[in-house]
Amino acid sequence: MSPMLPPVSPSTALAAQPKDDPAKVKDAAQQFEALLLGQMMKSMRDSEGGWLGTDEDDAASSAMEYGQEVFAQSMAKQGGLGLAKLVVAGLRPEGKS
Repeated sequence: MSPMLPPVSPSTALAAQPKDDPAKVKDAAQQFEALLLGQMMKSMRDSEGGWLGTDEDDAASSAMEYGQEVFAQSMAKQGGLGLAKLVVAGLRPEGKS
C-alpha cells in the first residue's frame, strides 16, 4: 500500500511557482513568435495555391504544414525576427534589466 500524499490546494501549488519566472516568460514569447511565423508562412502558401504554385494533395499539405511548424519553432528558438526578445523586454518589470 502506497502512502497517501496530503491534498494540495490550488493556492499552495501556485505559491510554489514564481509568477514571473524569466525562463517561462522567454519560452512563452518564443512560442508566440513561432506561432506568428507559422501563420505568416501558411498565409503565403495559401495565397499562391501551394509553394512554387504547385497544386498539392492532402498528404503533401499535411507534411508541408508540419514542416512549416517545425521550421517556425526552430527559427523562434534561434532568435527569429526578434519578436520574442521584444516581448520579453516589454514584460520585464520596470527597473530590472
